[in-house]
Order: sequence, then C-alpha cells, then structure tokens
Amino acid sequence: NYRNYKELNLSLADNINIFLGRNAQGKTNIVEAIYYAAVGHSYRTNQETELIQWNTPGGSVKLLFERLGVDNTLEFTFSREKRRRILYNGQPIRLKELIGAMNAVLFSPEDLFLIKGAPAGRRRFLDIEISQASPAYYHELASYNRLLLQRNTLLKRIREHSAKASMLEMWDPQLAASAARIVEKRHTAVKKLNMLANLMQRRISDNEENLSVTYEQSGTEWQTVTADLVSWYNKRLRESLENDIWRGSTSVGPHRDDISLAVNGIELKAFGSQGQQRTGVLALKLSELEFIRSETGEYPVLLLDDVMSELDVKRREQLLHFIRREHIQTIITATDEAYFPARRIGQYYRVAAGRISMG
Repeated sequence: NYRNYKELNLSLADNINIFLGRNAQGKTNIVEAIYYAAVGHSYRTNQETELIQWNTPGGSVKLLFERLGVDNTLEFTFSREKRRRILYNGQPIRLKELIGAMNAVLFSPEDLFLIKGAPAGRRRFLDIEISQASPAYYHELASYNRLLLQRNTLLKRIREHSAKASMLEMWDPQLAASAARIVEKRHTAVKKLNMLANLMQRRISDNEENLSVTYEQSGTEWQTVTADLVSWYNKRLRESLENDIWRGSTSVGPHRDDISLAVNGIELKAFGSQGQQRTGVLALKLSELEFIRSETGEYPVLLLDDVMSELDVKRREQLLHFIRREHIQTIITATDEAYFPARRIGQYYRVAAGRISMG
C-alpha cells in the first residue's frame, strides 16, 4: 500500500537497474521509497499520508541492504491515524538515528536548478551530503534549528514588548557555539568537495573547464573571519540585534549561508550557459558520491530519477561510464530505452500501472 503499489517484492541487481515505462506508472515511486529509507523524508511531498495508497488505512516499506559486509533491514510503517514508525534491524529508532544507516544520492530534474535556484536548495544539498557522512553533523544541525526557532520566537516577543531583550543573553551564546561548529564542518566539506567537483568537471569537459566551489558565509568571506568563530558570531549577533528585533528573525548564521560555483573563474549562477550549469550540477552530484565514499568507506546508492532525458548524449555517456567504472549500485528511471547504449547494461524492468516485469 505504498503509492500505487498494493504489494511489491523486488530484488535489485548490485550494479545498474533501469526502470522503463510511460509517465505516471510508478517508476519514481521506487526511487522515492529508497530515498525515503536513506533520509527519512520524501523529496516529492511533505505529507506522509500521500505515500499511502488511496482508500487504505496505512502502508509500509521494508528495505534489506548490505552495509560494509553486514546485512541490515529498515522498515517504515505509515498510518493515516498515527505517526510513522521506523524499525532498524527490528528495533524502533528515531529519525536522528536513521541518518547514515543507508546512504543514497538522488539526482532528479529539480537538481538541474541547483545552481541558479535559491540558496536554500544549495544549503539543503550540502547538509544532506554531510549528514549522511557524519550523523553527528545532523544532530548539531537539528540542535541549531531548535535554538534558532527559540531565538526568533523571543525576538518577536521583544518586538511586541512582551519580553525583554536581556533574555537573549541565555540563547545567543548557545546559538553562536552551534553555528561555529556547523560552519567549520561545512567549510571542511566544501574544501574537499571543491577538489572532487573540479576533477569531475575536467573529466566531463575533456579538461576544458575548471569548476570551483566556495563557501559564502552570511555576507562576508571566510578568509575575513577570525579563527575564533564563536566570538565572531557573538559579536555579529550583538551588532544585528536592533535589526533582528525589527524583523523578528535572526539575520546572521549558517541558515543564511550559501555555496558559489564558478567555471574558469566565471560565476555559474549569473553568467554560466545552460550547458555549463548542467555540467556543473552533474559534476557536483558525482563529487557527492566520491565525498560520501571517502568519508564512509563505500559508495552510496545512486538514484537517477528521469534525468537521462534532461542530459545531452555526451553527458549521458560520461555519467554511465563513471557509474560502470566505479561499480556503483544505481537505480535509473526513464521513459525511453533509446537513452541507453544499444548493448544492454545492467538489469531492465518494465513498469506499467503499478506492476513491474523483468526485461
């Protein structure tokens, strides 16, 4: 009872799995279920009741996977009446214990807007990547968001004269310390990502383009920030207090930061061609695979949801060549077999109206 699948038992090949079929048949539901198992939420909806098949009270997904040679299971139970339940190897766990159990990297058509889209999308990309490699980072991020919510609530109360500004003295040092830990981890990750993404960009562009990825910290350059980030954040919070009270929100912190991408010194978001932007996103996604492998010891599962039609022939060939060379388990959805080499690669599946057949 997950989406349009009444019941489905599916064994995946350990290399490339290609799901072919017309639109709205259930291909993306397979990718979504695997991604959900990795990060604990859907990339298509915020309403978990939408994951349950129509006119049924509940549904479930169970994933059997191997991690570093050890067999594991993850099970998710959804209900229209109760909160979801997560079992990891038979034991109930919370979301913060799920992150990092089974890693996956998703590449969907929406990701093609990663470069020219809003900063929130790039922060989300970075946070998911680091969290899968380091669950402790996810815990820190969750803690920061709680502190930020409490501070913003207090700012609104101060603006409405129902609380005193002196009450911020309890929250600001905690927020500054948490912000510093997050930004230090992000800076280290982006430094590594910069190296990996440039390597991928050079491969895809036949050594014609260099891609740089830099971290932009709340309106200033990293290099201008003193080594003591905690003190820097405390100072900035004090300096922006009057404006923060007026706005009812915190204007300084990792929730305002961004990453910038440039090819041969030219900023991709503002001046890159559509082809350069798509190559940049592809390089970024491939570097995400390498980043997680370098941090955890093995590649994550790669999920390619209907992106083959969005890439030209050269980029498709480069992507498939990389996947096959590195032996990455990959799940691909597509509407047309013509997007793939004439000589078949991996395992093919046909999807029609919530039914899957081999071939």
